[in-house]
Amino acid sequence: MNLSQPYSTVTSLEQLQSIQGTPGKLAANKVINHLDEHCREFIKHSPFVTISTASKNGEFDASPRGDAPGFAMIPDPKTIVLPERIGNKRMDSMRNLLENPGIGLLFLIPGQNETLRINGKAYLSDDSRLLEPLEAKGHLPNVAIVVEVEECFIHCAKAFIRSKLWKPEHWPDISNMTKPAKMIAAHVKLDGVDETSVQSSLDESYSKRLY
Repeated sequence: MNLSQPYSTVTSLEQLQSIQGTPGKLAANKVINHLDEHCREFIKHSPFVTISTASKNGEFDASPRGDAPGFAMIPDPKTIVLPERIGNKRMDSMRNLLENPGIGLLFLIPGQNETLRINGKAYLSDDSRLLEPLEAKGHLPNVAIVVEVEECFIHCAKAFIRSKLWKPEHWPDISNMTKPAKMIAAHVKLDGVDETSVQSSLDESYSKRLY
C-alpha cells in the first residue's frame, strides 16, 4: 500500500451514511438508560471489561480491568462500581476522569460473542462503604471508579465471529513473536534495562502485587 499520495477521506455524517447506510429498527432502538435484570446478569458473569476515557484535551486511553466474574459491583440500576486494583501507578484512566468524567465500558464473557456496551459519567471515590464490598484476596482497593450509566446495549457478535477469538484452534502462533518484556526494554531505552531485567520485574509484580 502506497500512502504517499493523498487519499480520500470521509468528512461528514451524510457522506458516511451514503457509504455505510443507516441502522435498522433493531439496532436503532436497542439502547436503554439503565441496567435492567439482563444487563446485571451479564455483568455478574463477566470477568473482564475495557474502559475508555479521555482527558480534557481529547487525549484518549483504553485500558483493561479484570478479576473474578462479578467483580464489578452494581448497587442500583444506574450505577456500576469498579475496583481499581494495584497497578503501575501511571493512573492514565483515573487522571483522565479527574479532568473529563466521560467513560465507555465494554464487558466481555469468555465464550460469549456478544458484548455489553455502557456509556456514562464516572468519578473516583475512596469511600470505605464502596471499597469494603470490593475486597479480594484480603486486600481492599484504595480507590473505586463509580460509573453513572447513561446508555447500555448489547453489541453484536460479528467482530468476535470474524476474529474467532474464543476458538483456540484459530489462535495465531506467537511462539516466535517478540516477547513483551523485550518490547518494553526497547521502548524505555534505559541504561541497565534489558529483556531479562524487565521480565524479572514483571514476574515479581504478577506473582506478588496483583491486589
